[in-house]
Formats: sequence, structure tokens, C-alpha cells
Amino acid sequence: MYSSLEPLIPTEGGLKIPYHSFIPNIEFKDVTFAYPSRPTQAVLTKLNLSLPAGKTVAVVGASGNGKSTIALLLERFYDVNSGSITIGGVNISNLDPNWLRSSAIGIINQEPVLFATTIKENIKYGKPTASDEEVYEAARLANADEFIRSFPKGYETIVGERGVAISGGQKQRIAIARALIKKPAILILDEATSALDPEAEKVVQKTLEGICQGRTVLVIAHRLSTVKNADTIAVLQKGVILEMGSHEFLMNKKGVYYHLMNQENQKSRNYG
Repeated sequence: MYSSLEPLIPTEGGLKIPYHSFIPNIEFKDVTFAYPSRPTQAVLTKLNLSLPAGKTVAVVGASGNGKSTIALLLERFYDVNSGSITIGGVNISNLDPNWLRSSAIGIINQEPVLFATTIKENIKYGKPTASDEEVYEAARLANADEFIRSFPKGYETIVGERGVAISGGQKQRIAIARALIKKPAILILDEATSALDPEAEKVVQKTLEGICQGRTVLVIAHRLSTVKNADTIAVLQKGVILEMGSHEFLMNKKGVYYHLMNQENQKSRNYG
């Protein structure tokens, strides 16, 4: 909703943490934030959220409740109004935004953009200096190598507006390869499967589960069925976390998450 507004953070300047000493342990502490265009309307209020290194944390809730704002703040497109966000104990306001986005964090969105060039160049966009072997390895991890090689021109196939027509699931797997090629320690999955049909969603979901192993992962989701396996699920409403825990814990609690899950299951039965 607000993410198209112009961020105010310079793209360069600040710390770059060497890969071998980078600990992707993320902490949101008492974070309050309002977009510059609406300074009196807090989107997040005193938010506390921990993402332990190597764990998957999902933030769920209806649209417009601040879920994607959490991702924008983590990527440092904006700085918080109060509170702090730290990675490995370092306040991200001290980190180089370009390094954060190009090396530390990989993001997979709902609607990936493919450029009007080859599949290889689309994947290399995540790391322009990548070798061909790095491209192939990223594609293999993203379960994309097989379908790419099935095209007559393979990785040299032109995609985008005037290129070969590819399915939503294939497009998403190319985007996953692009995110993986820089070997990010942190992954953000922002509604990554919500635009796909059920069959493609299953394939992409399985791929995502594989690549999340060993990484710190922030999942932004509207559809609860996609986050059951997360280590922690946080239910966000009007910028405030209402409850937090594993799927089993929240279902047993019979609170907000339990009711949202029942509503979703009911809709699935009605439209199934």
C-alpha cells in the first residue's frame, strides 16, 4: 500500500560485515514507524519480534496491517521512528543499505519482475559478477534447471515482454534462483506463492522449504496454510502483534490465529 513511496535512506554508507563473521540473528525491539507522508499514522507500534539465526518466522494478518512494512524496514528502505532493529547485535542504521540488500538479504516477492533478456542474465541480476556455474547451481537449488534446459536455447532463452511465454510458477522459480545466487544468510518471502495457481504453489512451496534450511527467514503471508511449518508465527493486527508461537501452540490457544485458520479452512471447503 505504502511501499511505492520514495524511501529516504541513502543507498550507500555504513558497515559491511564480512560473510564469515555475519550472524543473521534479527531483533526488532519496541519498533514504532509511520511513513513520512503520514507521520501521525503509526503503521507499527512498539513491535517486538525475534528471528533467531537459522529459524523461520512468519508474520500473518490481513492486508494493510503492517506486514510488508516489517520487510521494508529490515531492508532499510526506511529507518524506524523509535526503537531499534539489530542484525547480529549491530543496529541496522549503522549498516550499508546497498550491502544489506545486495549481499545479506535475498527477497522473493509475490510478483517477480523478469527483464527482457536471457534467463541467465535474469538470474545474474542477483549477482552481476556470477559465473555460469553459479547460475546453474542457483537454478538447481530453485528447481528451475530442468525446465530451463528444456527450452531450445536453454539459459540463453529470451524472456520478458517479447520473449518466451513462461508460467507463473516458472517465473517464480527464476526469481528464487536470482535471490539465491548471492547466497544470502537472510531470506524474505513476501507473499511469495499467493499469485500462483494451486499446482504451481505446491511446487514453489516445496522449493522454498528446501532453500530455507540453515537460513534466517522472514515470511510475510496472508494465506495461513503456507506458514504451518514456520518455527514461530506472529499474528499482526493494526501494527501490533496480538499473539505469537508455533502453529500447534496457537491452535491449542484457540485465539485469533485459531479463528483465522478456521475461517480459511471453511473458505477452502466452500470453494474447493
